[in-house]
Amino acid sequence: MANSINKNIYTKISILSLFLLLFPLVANSYNPDYNLAINCGSLTDNTALDKRIWVGDNINNKNLFTFIEPKTTNPSFNVQANSLSNIQVPYTHARVSLSNFTYSFSSITNSTVFLRLHFYPTSYQNFEPSSAIFSVKVNDLTLLKNFNPLLWLYFDDEKITKEYCIQIKPNEKLNITFIPNSINQSNPCYAFINGIEVVSMPSFLYYTNLNDPNYYLKPVDSEYTEYRIHKDKALEMVYRVNVGQNQVPPSDDTGMFRNWGNDFPLYLEKEYPSSVSSDFTHNLTYKNNVIPNYIAPEVVYLTARSYGMYETKDYNVTWNFEVDSAFTYMVRLHFCEFDWHINYKGDRVFQIFIDNTLVEEKADVIGWSGARMVPVHKDYVVSMEGLISQIERVYLSIKLQRLPQPMPTVYRDVILNGIEIFKISDKYNNLAGLNPNKHIILSSQKQKSKKSTVVIVGVSSLLLTFLAVGIIVLVRRTKRFESPIKMIESLWKTKNEGSSTLPSYLCRYFTIAEIRAATKNFDDENIIGVGGFGNVYKGFIDGSTPVAIKRLRSGSQQGANEFMNEIELLSQLRHIHLVSLVGYCNDKTEMILVYEFMQHGTLCEYLYGSNNQPLPWKQRLEILLGAARGLNYLHTEVKNKIIHRDVKSTNILLDEKWIAKVSDFGLSKVGPTGISTTHVSTIVKGSLGYLDPEYYMFQRLTLKSDVYSFGVVLLEVLCARPPLVRDLDKNTASLVCWFKRCYEEGVAIEQMVDPFLRDSITGECFEYFCKLALSCLHDDGIQRPSMSQVVGGLEFALQLVVSEEDCNVGTTQKEMTCIKGLRFSQSMSDEGSDPIQLEYYN
Repeated sequence: MANSINKNIYTKISILSLFLLLFPLVANSYNPDYNLAINCGSLTDNTALDKRIWVGDNINNKNLFTFIEPKTTNPSFNVQANSLSNIQVPYTHARVSLSNFTYSFSSITNSTVFLRLHFYPTSYQNFEPSSAIFSVKVNDLTLLKNFNPLLWLYFDDEKITKEYCIQIKPNEKLNITFIPNSINQSNPCYAFINGIEVVSMPSFLYYTNLNDPNYYLKPVDSEYTEYRIHKDKALEMVYRVNVGQNQVPPSDDTGMFRNWGNDFPLYLEKEYPSSVSSDFTHNLTYKNNVIPNYIAPEVVYLTARSYGMYETKDYNVTWNFEVDSAFTYMVRLHFCEFDWHINYKGDRVFQIFIDNTLVEEKADVIGWSGARMVPVHKDYVVSMEGLISQIERVYLSIKLQRLPQPMPTVYRDVILNGIEIFKISDKYNNLAGLNPNKHIILSSQKQKSKKSTVVIVGVSSLLLTFLAVGIIVLVRRTKRFESPIKMIESLWKTKNEGSSTLPSYLCRYFTIAEIRAATKNFDDENIIGVGGFGNVYKGFIDGSTPVAIKRLRSGSQQGANEFMNEIELLSQLRHIHLVSLVGYCNDKTEMILVYEFMQHGTLCEYLYGSNNQPLPWKQRLEILLGAARGLNYLHTEVKNKIIHRDVKSTNILLDEKWIAKVSDFGLSKVGPTGISTTHVSTIVKGSLGYLDPEYYMFQRLTLKSDVYSFGVVLLEVLCARPPLVRDLDKNTASLVCWFKRCYEEGVAIEQMVDPFLRDSITGECFEYFCKLALSCLHDDGIQRPSMSQVVGGLEFALQLVVSEEDCNVGTTQKEMTCIKGLRFSQSMSDEGSDPIQLEYYN
C-alpha cells in the first residue's frame, strides 16, 4: 500500500516538474492540466523543443507511463532513423516491433484529452517503410487499421501526425496498443511510433455541453434536427486549416499544441489574387463571451479569404477535403469580421454550402458575433453513413458564394477564417478508414511549383511502394471475392430452367432456347446495334412481338456488373419515357437482356452520322422534353433517387410514335440517401464528352451530373455534331468549349447551329434555349438547374414554338424573325446569372 502511494506521489511530482519547467516558456489562454510528450525510442531522458519537454520512453520514465509487450515474442527495440534529413524530436528515434506493444497511462482517468501519434516513415535498420503496416487501438477503440504511414505523405512532407480527441472513463487507464499486421512470414510487417502526445483539453471544446440547451451542431440537409456529440464518441481531427495565411505551428497555439495548416495549395480549389485579407493592427475582443479565447489562435481570426470587396466576376470560393465515406463528420467554420468596411449587421451577407448543400442561406458574421473584431464559430455535422457499402476515399467540399442578386446586402462578398473537420467514431467504436491512394496524383495537379523535380522523384519511389502494397491487397482480395459472373449466378439461382427468383410480373425469365429462337440463333442479319456490353439483336417473342435483345459479350466482367444493375433497376421502373425491360436470360455462360423494341432507333441517328432525314426543331424539342421527363422521374419520383450516369444521344431511343425513351441503365447508381448526403462517391464511368467536370475531378457523382450530360445533349440537338471531334483543331474539338466561347465572344450563330434549323428557330426561342443549355453546363454543380427545372424550361421553349407558329400563320418567311444572322449580345453571357431563375417557367 505504501509503495502504491509513493508511486502516485512520484508520478505527480514528475509531471508537476515538467509543468514548472514549461510554465515560464508559455503564456497561453489555456493551460492544460496534463501535458505529456514522449520521444519514443529515445534513451535520452528529456529534450526541450518549441516550448515543451519531450521525455524518452526508457525505464527512467516508468512512473509517467508503463510500456507493455509480450515476453514470449520478438521484443521491441529503440532505433535511430536512417535519414540524412535535418529532422528534430520526436522523429530522430522510433520504437519498432514485429509484435504487439502498449503504452499505458494510469494517471489521467476521467478526463478528455488530445492524443497525437507521430510517424516518420523511413528505413529503420533492415526494415523498409513499405513493410510498416499495422493497427492502433486505444482500449476498445480502433484508431487505425492496415495503416501504412508512407501512403500519407504529401509533397515534401516527411512526417505524419494523427490527432484524436478521447474521453477517458473513470478508473480506466489509457492503453495505446500497436499491432503489426500478419501477412506472411517471409516478409513480416512491423509497427513503429516516433512520438506520442497526451494533452488535456477543455471539456466542451469539441464535445457538446449538455447543460447548454442552446448549443448543437446543425446537420447538413436538415434545418430542424439537432445533433450533439456525446463523450462516448471519439473524434479524429482530419483537417485543421488557417484560411488565408501561413501555417500556425503547435508552439503558437492557445496552449493545446494544435497545428493549423495552410489552405493553399492542398485544399483551396483556386487562389484568386484578391482573395487573401488580413489585419494584424487590431486586437480581438471576446465581447459577451461569444466563445472562449482558447478556441483558436488570434492569427487565425486575423487572416481570412474573401472575394475581394470590388471583384465583379462571380465564382465560388471552394475548399475540397478528402475523407473516408461511411462516417459522420463535424465541420467547424471560424469567422471574424476585421475589415473596416464591415460594421453592422447586413453589411456582408453570403451563402455557405457544405458537401454541395446550402447550410447558411444568409450568413452574417456580425449578426452572429454582435460586433467587428469578435470571433465566432459555427458547427455542422455531415453524415456520409449509408452512402456506399464499403469505405472509400471521397471529397467533402466547403463553398462560399456571394448572395444572389437582388437579395439585400451592402457588400456582395464572403469571408472565412478557419476550418476544422473531425471524424466521429461509428457505432462499432471505430475511426479507422483507408490509406490514401490518390493524394500524389490529385495534389500534383493543383501545385505547379518549383518543387516539380522533388515531386517526380517522390512519385517514382512511391509508385514502387504502391505496387508492392497493391499486390498484397490484390492477393488477399481475390481470396475473398468471387467473380461478378459467379456472384450474379448466386444471386439469381434458378431451381430449374425457365424459373427465376424475381416475380414474373416484374421481369420475365427467358430460356436460352427461347432467345435463340427469337434471334434465329443470333443471326448477324438481326444485329441492330453494337456496344461495350455486346451485340443487340432484333427478335420476335411469342410469335410476333418485336423486342431488342442485348447479349453480353463472353468474358466481360464489366458487362456482368451492368447486367445485374439493369435487372435490379429496370425490373422495378415503369415510365412512358423509360425503355421497359421485358425480361432476361441467365443461362450459365449466356447473360441476356430483353427490351421493348424502339422502331426509330436512337436520337443520335437523326442528328449526324446517318442518312436519315433531319428532324424539325419542334420535334427535336418534343424528344428532348420526353427524355428530360424520364430523367426527372429517376431523380424525383422513385423511392430511391437514381443517377443514370450515361446520359447521351445514343441512349435516347425513339419508338414508332417518336416518343423519346431513356435507355441503358448499366452504369446507373442509386443516388444519395439519408440525411445530409448529396452525392455518391464512385470511380468515374460514362462517355467522354458528356462527363460532369466535378464528377471527373473528384469522383463525386450527383443528380446534377446527369443534368450536365443532358446539357451536352441539348447542344448536340441544336448543333447536330458530336460532343468531341478529335480531327478538328483544339478550339473546336469540344462542342461544349467551342459553344461557350462563341457565346461569350458574340460569334455569329451560323458557325454553331445545324444549317437545317437556321431558318426555323426564332431569336427568342433560340436565346432561351442557349441559356437553358449553358445553365446545365455550369462547372459548379450547385449552380445547375434541377432536372425538374430543365423539364419546365423545355416546356416553355416548346410553348414559344407553338405560340410563334400560331402568330406566324399567314406571315411570309421574310417577315419572320429567325436566328439567321443573329449575333450574341454581351448581356447574354452574364456569368452571374442564376440558373434558379428558370423556376418561373415551371
